[in-house]
Formats: sequence, C-alpha cells, structure tokens
Amino acid sequence: MLTIIHIIVSIILIVLILLQDRSTGTSGLFGGTAADSSYQTRRGFEKFIFVGTIVFSALFGIIALINLTAPKI
Repeated sequence: MLTIIHIIVSIILIVLILLQDRSTGTSGLFGGTAADSSYQTRRGFEKFIFVGTIVFSALFGIIALINLTAPKI
C-alpha cells in the first residue's frame, strides 16, 4: 500500500515540477546579467504550485525513508 502512495506522490511531484515556469532562474546560468532578471513575488496559482512542490518533495522523501526502513513482509 505504501508503494502505491509513493508512486502517486511521485507522479504529482513530476506534474508540479513541469507546471513551473521554465525561464525562472536560468538567465544567470546561461550568461544573463543581474539586470535581465528581476525579483518577482509569487502570487496566486504560481505560489500554490511552488508550495505544493515543496510539500510533495518532502512527502516523497519521508515516504522513501519509511519504505526503506519498514520491515519487508
């Protein structure tokens, strides 16, 4: 049962990561200057996706550790 929950959480995590804005934070990586990237506050659905990604990644890690230490039946 825990394995099924782990698979569901991983699929949700993949979807949340793919829904995030792809251009955020990559300007500095590919030679952009500080003037090219301005600080932007996350609002609305973007904030929901960001927080959801953090929550589901933590949940994924916790389930992985539980799955690792749980006795095999």
